[in-house]
Amino acid sequence: MKIIKVMSEKIKEELKDAEAYIDLAMEWKKDQTEAADLFRELSAEEMGHVDKLHTAITAMIRAYRETNGEPPAGMMAIYEYMHEQQIADAMRIKVKQKMYEEA
Repeated sequence: MKIIKVMSEKIKEELKDAEAYIDLAMEWKKDQTEAADLFRELSAEEMGHVDKLHTAITAMIRAYRETNGEPPAGMMAIYEYMHEQQIADAMRIKVKQKMYEEA
């Protein structure tokens, strides 16, 4: 299921963009509040894209299981490894977003 690999790579890109935006928001919060708020909003939108992609992937895996049984072990091992990294990245971004809101 190569599409899962493609979608996982897109999640990685979205997370990178979300973090870049929230970092910019933090940097500009005091001097350019409107721009900083825009960066915060863009970061949140990128995280929304992550959620949509993740939902699609889990639906594909579920559908595969219903039709074909368990996906290939190698594919699942790679997916689970990437998923763990994505969870860690998402947590770090969400902490930064929360810090922005509280500052």
